[in-house]
Amino acid sequence: MNNYLEFDFKISPVEPWSEILMAELIEVGFDSFTENPDGILAYITTDLLKEEDVKELWLLNHDEVKISYTYKEMPNINWNEEWEKNFTPINIENKVLIRAEFHESQGLEEEIIIQPKMSFGTGHHATTYLMIQQMMDMDFKDKKVLDMGCGTSVLAIYAKKRGAKDVLGIDIDEWAVENSKENAERNHTPLRVELGTAENLGAEHFDIVLANINRNILISDIPKYVEVLEQGGSLLLSGLCFFDVDDILEVCQQQNLQLQRKIQREEWVSLLLTK
Repeated sequence: MNNYLEFDFKISPVEPWSEILMAELIEVGFDSFTENPDGILAYITTDLLKEEDVKELWLLNHDEVKISYTYKEMPNINWNEEWEKNFTPINIENKVLIRAEFHESQGLEEEIIIQPKMSFGTGHHATTYLMIQQMMDMDFKDKKVLDMGCGTSVLAIYAKKRGAKDVLGIDIDEWAVENSKENAERNHTPLRVELGTAENLGAEHFDIVLANINRNILISDIPKYVEVLEQGGSLLLSGLCFFDVDDILEVCQQQNLQLQRKIQREEWVSLLLTK
């Protein structure tokens, strides 16, 4: 079993840079975070750490923020206990509640109950909020839906609850695939869940593609999403910071996608486009 390393990042100023740093750290293998008044604690398994990736992070060389870090080995962390201490329900517009089983119901129109296998970073909360907020106004009835980088499959589950006839979730992590299957059963929403990336997409087509991932993967994979999207279909994106939007829209324009709606929450953005 791999031990974890705890990185203690000191950030000045903390806002909005702590969440942006978390988004970058996720890309290089960090999977859990705890926020402090002066920065964040970030965790990665020893087998995934490449310190040169950390040193080359865009934010560590940005003029508007100062970041320093130290790290130490943290064997035998009880991650269930860690995320239970830090995970809070996500209430979207007082209509949808994403909660764990140990949280109380709030009597909203829809509840999605999950048991994450890893800690939710607050950036994930913001981008999940944006995706669900966009999905509230979309028509999922009898639609075929793809959730790329499905994670806990919150979005896939919500699509199914909104009437989608068939939903496929794909993630590169084995824990996410197993967790998605468990969460689908927990919410009585049958899903297809597969291990893989956009490279695994074949000839199957979809009415709606959901991708709450990160800038680099989106830029690489948007052409593939367009390839499997039905004409007139919708592509919903998040995992983006405000400074990523121009680069993403440039790729979308090259694919003849039309921007329908852009919404922002703090420094995070979601884009709804159509083919």
